[in-house]
Amino acid sequence: MSRVTDLEFLTGHDSGTIVLGAEWVAPNPRNYGRGIHPDMVGFRISVHPVDASERAAVRAVLRAHALPQLHEWITQAIAADESWQLTPHQHYWRLTDGHLTQHEEA
Repeated sequence: MSRVTDLEFLTGHDSGTIVLGAEWVAPNPRNYGRGIHPDMVGFRISVHPVDASERAAVRAVLRAHALPQLHEWITQAIAADESWQLTPHQHYWRLTDGHLTQHEEA
């Protein structure tokens, strides 16, 4: 958790099938070489809103599957080589018809 810079529980309309998001904020994003403040470097985690009637089921899936996968993704990212760590990454968990999938974007 020491490398998590932001944990956010999103509100408002649901995010479709996205239930959990994680982002690696790299020290040198593509912003014309200006860099960012060191306090911003790290992981940002967002828990997406879901319909009230589905919350209990989604919570169970998050605890059983998505959170262990999130932990594994963060552990691998911490040990990743420099080229990975210097690139921003986003990782999403989607729940569709009770089936959890994950997808990374760099």
